[in-house]
Amino acid sequence: MDKNKEAQLLFEEQGDQHLMSNIETPMLPQAFNISDEEKIATIQEYFAGIMETLGLDLKDDSLKGTPYRVAKMYVKEIFSGLNPDNMPSLSVFDNRYQYGKMLVEKNITFHSACEHHFLPIVGKAHVGYISSGKVIGLSKINRLVEYFGQRPQVQERMTLQVCRTLQEALQTESVIVVVEAEHLCISSRGIKDPTSSTVTLEYGGEFNDKALRESFLQLIQ
Repeated sequence: MDKNKEAQLLFEEQGDQHLMSNIETPMLPQAFNISDEEKIATIQEYFAGIMETLGLDLKDDSLKGTPYRVAKMYVKEIFSGLNPDNMPSLSVFDNRYQYGKMLVEKNITFHSACEHHFLPIVGKAHVGYISSGKVIGLSKINRLVEYFGQRPQVQERMTLQVCRTLQEALQTESVIVVVEAEHLCISSRGIKDPTSSTVTLEYGGEFNDKALRESFLQLIQ
Protein backbone atom coordinates (compact mmCIF):
# COMPACT_ATOMS: atom_id res chain seq x y z
CA MET A 1 0.00 0.00 0.00
CA ASP A 2 1.43 3.41 -0.95
CA LYS A 3 2.07 6.04 1.72
CA ASN A 4 -0.69 8.39 0.52
CA LYS A 5 -3.28 5.63 0.84
CA GLU A 6 -1.98 4.70 4.31
CA ALA A 7 -2.22 8.34 5.40
CA GLN A 8 -5.78 8.63 4.08
CA LEU A 9 -6.85 5.49 5.97
CA LEU A 10 -5.20 6.77 9.15
CA PHE A 11 -6.98 10.15 8.88
CA GLU A 12 -10.30 8.38 8.31
CA GLU A 13 -9.77 6.16 11.35
CA GLN A 14 -8.79 9.11 13.55
CA GLY A 15 -11.93 10.98 12.49
CA ASP A 16 -14.19 8.08 13.31
CA GLN A 17 -12.57 7.84 16.76
CA HIS A 18 -13.43 11.51 17.46
CA LEU A 19 -9.91 12.18 18.67
CA MET A 20 -9.03 15.57 20.13
CA SER A 21 -5.64 16.84 21.16
CA ASN A 22 -6.54 19.76 23.40
CA ILE A 23 -9.41 21.33 25.33
CA GLU A 24 -8.85 24.48 23.25
CA THR A 25 -10.16 24.53 19.68
CA PRO A 26 -7.09 24.27 17.40
CA MET A 27 -6.58 27.73 15.86
CA LEU A 28 -3.86 29.29 13.74
CA PRO A 29 -2.01 32.26 15.29
CA GLN A 30 -3.07 34.43 12.35
CA ALA A 31 -6.73 33.36 12.52
CA PHE A 32 -8.02 36.91 13.01
CA ASN A 33 -5.58 38.85 10.84
CA ILE A 34 -8.23 39.23 8.14
CA SER A 35 -11.77 40.55 8.36
CA ASP A 36 -14.97 38.53 8.17
CA GLU A 37 -15.62 40.01 4.73
CA GLU A 38 -12.23 38.78 3.48
CA LYS A 39 -12.91 35.33 4.91
CA ILE A 40 -16.29 35.21 3.18
CA ALA A 41 -14.74 36.18 -0.16
CA THR A 42 -12.03 33.50 0.14
CA ILE A 43 -14.40 30.75 1.23
CA GLN A 44 -16.81 31.71 -1.55
CA GLU A 45 -14.06 31.19 -4.12
CA TYR A 46 -12.97 27.86 -2.66
CA PHE A 47 -16.50 26.54 -2.31
CA ALA A 48 -17.27 27.45 -5.91
CA GLY A 49 -14.25 25.30 -6.82
CA ILE A 50 -15.64 22.40 -4.79
CA MET A 51 -19.01 22.64 -6.50
CA GLU A 52 -17.43 22.82 -9.95
CA THR A 53 -15.19 19.84 -9.14
CA LEU A 54 -18.35 17.91 -8.27
CA GLY A 55 -19.63 18.80 -11.74
CA LEU A 56 -22.25 21.38 -10.77
CA ASP A 57 -23.06 24.21 -13.19
CA LEU A 58 -22.71 27.50 -11.32
CA LYS A 59 -24.34 29.39 -14.16
CA ASP A 60 -27.66 27.87 -13.14
CA ASP A 61 -29.90 30.37 -11.31
CA SER A 62 -30.44 27.93 -8.43
CA LEU A 63 -26.71 27.38 -7.82
CA LYS A 64 -24.89 30.58 -8.69
CA GLY A 65 -25.50 32.19 -5.30
CA THR A 66 -24.67 29.08 -3.28
CA PRO A 67 -20.91 29.72 -2.77
CA TYR A 68 -21.60 33.13 -1.24
CA ARG A 69 -24.48 31.83 0.90
CA VAL A 70 -22.33 29.00 2.26
CA ALA A 71 -19.38 31.30 2.94
CA LYS A 72 -21.53 33.84 4.78
CA MET A 73 -23.24 31.07 6.77
CA TYR A 74 -19.87 29.62 7.83
CA VAL A 75 -18.41 32.92 9.02
CA LYS A 76 -21.47 34.72 10.42
CA GLU A 77 -23.54 31.81 11.72
CA ILE A 78 -22.55 28.20 12.21
CA PHE A 79 -18.84 28.87 12.87
CA SER A 80 -19.21 32.28 14.52
CA GLY A 81 -18.09 30.74 17.83
CA LEU A 82 -14.53 30.65 16.51
CA ASN A 83 -14.32 34.42 16.97
CA PRO A 84 -13.60 35.33 20.62
CA ASP A 85 -15.35 38.67 20.02
CA ASN A 86 -18.60 36.66 20.00
CA MET A 87 -18.01 35.21 23.46
CA PRO A 88 -21.07 36.13 25.57
CA SER A 89 -20.57 38.39 28.54
CA LEU A 90 -20.76 36.20 31.65
CA SER A 91 -21.60 38.80 34.26
CA VAL A 92 -22.16 37.25 37.67
CA PHE A 93 -23.90 38.66 40.72
CA ASP A 94 -23.74 38.16 44.45
CA ASN A 95 -26.03 35.43 45.70
CA ARG A 96 -27.99 37.85 47.89
CA TYR A 97 -30.91 35.48 48.43
CA GLN A 98 -28.54 32.82 49.78
CA TYR A 99 -29.84 30.02 47.56
CA GLY A 100 -27.42 27.20 48.33
CA LYS A 101 -28.93 24.22 46.55
CA MET A 102 -28.42 22.98 43.03
CA LEU A 103 -29.55 25.15 40.11
CA VAL A 104 -30.25 23.26 36.89
CA GLU A 105 -30.74 24.61 33.36
CA LYS A 106 -31.74 21.65 31.19
CA ASN A 107 -32.71 20.89 27.59
CA ILE A 108 -30.56 23.65 26.08
CA THR A 109 -30.81 22.99 22.35
CA PHE A 110 -27.64 23.53 20.34
CA HIS A 111 -26.37 22.98 16.81
CA SER A 112 -22.73 22.34 16.05
CA ALA A 113 -20.57 20.63 13.43
CA CYS A 114 -18.24 17.64 13.67
CA GLU A 115 -14.71 18.88 13.04
CA HIS A 116 -13.80 15.60 11.33
CA HIS A 117 -16.47 15.66 8.61
CA PHE A 118 -18.10 19.11 8.94
CA LEU A 119 -21.49 17.45 9.31
CA PRO A 120 -24.10 18.68 11.83
CA ILE A 121 -24.23 17.76 15.49
CA VAL A 122 -27.66 18.40 17.00
CA GLY A 123 -28.34 17.96 20.67
CA LYS A 124 -29.17 19.24 24.12
CA ALA A 125 -27.00 20.34 27.02
CA HIS A 126 -27.90 20.19 30.70
CA VAL A 127 -26.01 22.38 33.16
CA GLY A 128 -26.08 22.57 36.93
CA TYR A 129 -24.12 24.45 39.56
CA ILE A 130 -24.06 25.19 43.26
CA SER A 131 -23.27 28.78 44.15
CA SER A 132 -20.24 29.59 46.26
CA GLY A 133 -21.42 33.19 46.51
CA LYS A 134 -21.97 34.07 42.85
CA VAL A 135 -24.89 33.46 40.48
CA ILE A 136 -25.29 33.96 36.74
CA GLY A 137 -28.26 34.91 34.57
CA LEU A 138 -29.96 31.83 33.15
CA SER A 139 -29.83 33.05 29.55
CA LYS A 140 -26.05 33.39 29.84
CA ILE A 141 -25.80 29.62 30.26
CA ASN A 142 -27.77 29.09 27.04
CA ARG A 143 -25.61 31.63 25.21
CA LEU A 144 -22.42 29.96 26.42
CA VAL A 145 -23.56 26.56 25.12
CA GLU A 146 -24.50 28.18 21.81
CA TYR A 147 -21.12 29.94 21.57
CA PHE A 148 -19.05 26.80 22.03
CA GLY A 149 -21.39 24.88 19.74
CA GLN A 150 -20.94 27.32 16.85
CA ARG A 151 -17.57 26.02 15.72
CA PRO A 152 -16.17 22.77 14.33
CA GLN A 153 -16.31 20.63 17.44
CA VAL A 154 -15.63 17.39 19.24
CA GLN A 155 -18.42 16.76 21.74
CA GLU A 156 -16.00 15.88 24.54
CA ARG A 157 -14.18 19.18 24.04
CA MET A 158 -17.40 21.20 23.98
CA THR A 159 -18.49 19.61 27.28
CA LEU A 160 -15.18 20.50 28.91
CA GLN A 161 -15.21 24.04 27.49
CA VAL A 162 -18.67 24.82 28.85
CA CYS A 163 -17.88 23.34 32.26
CA ARG A 164 -14.47 25.00 32.70
CA THR A 165 -15.72 28.40 31.54
CA LEU A 166 -18.62 28.34 34.01
CA GLN A 167 -16.35 27.19 36.83
CA GLU A 168 -14.09 30.16 36.17
CA ALA A 169 -16.95 32.66 35.87
CA LEU A 170 -18.79 31.42 38.97
CA GLN A 171 -15.57 30.96 40.98
CA THR A 172 -16.55 27.44 41.97
CA GLU A 173 -15.66 23.91 40.94
CA SER A 174 -19.24 22.78 41.67
CA VAL A 175 -20.46 22.73 38.08
CA ILE A 176 -21.82 19.77 36.11
CA VAL A 177 -22.46 19.54 32.37
CA VAL A 178 -24.13 16.77 30.39
CA VAL A 179 -24.30 16.92 26.60
CA GLU A 180 -26.31 14.45 24.52
CA ALA A 181 -26.34 14.71 20.75
CA GLU A 182 -26.88 13.06 17.39
CA HIS A 183 -23.91 13.19 15.04
CA LEU A 184 -24.81 13.12 11.37
CA CYS A 185 -21.34 11.76 10.62
CA ILE A 186 -22.67 8.61 12.31
CA SER A 187 -26.32 8.68 11.28
CA SER A 188 -25.96 9.79 7.65
CA ARG A 189 -22.63 8.30 6.57
CA GLY A 190 -20.22 5.56 7.62
CA ILE A 191 -22.14 3.15 9.85
CA LYS A 192 -25.40 5.03 9.08
CA ASP A 193 -27.00 4.40 12.47
CA PRO A 194 -29.94 6.82 12.87
CA THR A 195 -30.91 5.65 16.38
CA SER A 196 -27.74 6.14 18.41
CA SER A 197 -26.75 9.24 20.36
CA THR A 198 -23.62 10.33 22.19
CA VAL A 199 -23.57 11.42 25.85
CA THR A 200 -20.69 13.22 27.57
CA LEU A 201 -20.34 14.34 31.18
CA GLU A 202 -17.99 16.66 33.09
CA TYR A 203 -18.22 17.84 36.70
CA GLY A 204 -16.25 18.93 39.74
CA GLY A 205 -16.50 20.18 43.29
CA GLU A 206 -19.56 19.03 45.21
CA PHE A 207 -20.70 17.00 42.19
CA ASN A 208 -17.94 14.52 42.95
CA ASP A 209 -20.45 13.27 45.52
CA LYS A 210 -22.26 10.36 43.86
CA ALA A 211 -25.62 11.05 45.52
CA LEU A 212 -25.66 14.69 44.40
CA ARG A 213 -24.61 13.71 40.91
CA GLU A 214 -27.40 11.16 40.70
CA SER A 215 -29.90 13.79 41.87
CA PHE A 216 -28.82 16.00 38.97
CA LEU A 217 -29.12 13.13 36.49
CA GLN A 218 -32.65 12.37 37.76
CA LEU A 219 -33.65 16.01 37.35
CA ILE A 220 -32.59 16.17 33.70
CA GLN A 221 -34.42 13.00 32.68
